[in-house]
Amino acid sequence: MQQIPPLWLSPESHLSRSAPDHPILYFSPRVLHEVARRFRAGFPGLVTYAVKANPHPAVLSNLVAAGITAFDVASPAEMEAVRAASPDAVMHYNNPMRSEAEIAAGIEHGVASWSVDELSELEKLDAVPRACEIAVRFALPIAGAAYDFGSKFGAEPEEAVALLKQVAARGWTPALCFHPGTQCEDESAWVEYVHAAKRIIDQAGVKIARLNVGGGFAANRDGVAPDLEKVFAAIGAATDAAFGDEKPRLICEPGRAMVSESFTLAARIKGMRKAGEVVFLNDGIYGGLVDIRDMGLPGRVEVVGSDGKRRAGERKPRVVFGPTCDSLDRLPDGLPLPCDAATGDYVLFPGLGAYSSAMSTQFNGYGLSDVATVIELAGQPAS
Repeated sequence: MQQIPPLWLSPESHLSRSAPDHPILYFSPRVLHEVARRFRAGFPGLVTYAVKANPHPAVLSNLVAAGITAFDVASPAEMEAVRAASPDAVMHYNNPMRSEAEIAAGIEHGVASWSVDELSELEKLDAVPRACEIAVRFALPIAGAAYDFGSKFGAEPEEAVALLKQVAARGWTPALCFHPGTQCEDESAWVEYVHAAKRIIDQAGVKIARLNVGGGFAANRDGVAPDLEKVFAAIGAATDAAFGDEKPRLICEPGRAMVSESFTLAARIKGMRKAGEVVFLNDGIYGGLVDIRDMGLPGRVEVVGSDGKRRAGERKPRVVFGPTCDSLDRLPDGLPLPCDAATGDYVLFPGLGAYSSAMSTQFNGYGLSDVATVIELAGQPAS
């Protein structure tokens, strides 16, 4: 008989009873379902999930249960993960640089939509069935994201015009796609991209079936929930204004914003130096905290004692190191922790569902390997 893992009330209740000495991720399916519902209710088109953010089987299966039917995949391994969660899921292969073996895997897995940003890569897709959609990915020099993807992917508008003509001429269903960059908090970035898409279409003289507006939707990092509905409304209004009655169907592919809030990471304080000014955790930039290295310190951090109660002392900035022997294993300086935090306590990092377990290594024998399922993620005292 299959063993069903326990369902805990909250991270605090689990920590007070289990006292784990390894970093652990707490997952709330309820929160993930709520975010998926928010996207499906608010975005004016098809909502897909970018698997790269977190490919954990529990995430994929819960998104399928929440009504997500399409997934953005970037590798054969992600295709297999999606197929394990849903044999009928529709896959969009939007990593525009692929090997011949990866293309063959995409065809075998029945990928329905592909993206390209270079003519030589389009030519490599000749074996892709002509019933498939191929979206030309373009990039603009637009600010507004924590970091953008334009330096790596995306054709310039003039190149996109030529590519779109080639896609149509070779018999595939033509589409366009873009990505405004990760943690984008300015809806005007999407507006500019939508209007640029219309100019590309007009110059190419090609009617597209769909416009993929990418991911980049912001997650809550500083305690203020992003106004996703404002972004959704701006995308819809821009599409109406640019295309009128001839507007294409829209697609989005959230990763970070979809899954972040459904996980909290707990790392234990291994020790302190210099009267608590320097803190050593059992997780760091080679583990589940890797995203903090690039995105900066989050504004929501709590410390919980071994009894499950939150520390309430005045906060002061600390230097925080991870557990490995590498001196580069260090968070950006100034993480504010309560003055009464002590060795053996747990530091809770909310909103770490994206790019935590997905990017964690096992360097020096450390890293993330444990996920506990909870009903709630915030605030419940241990009982």
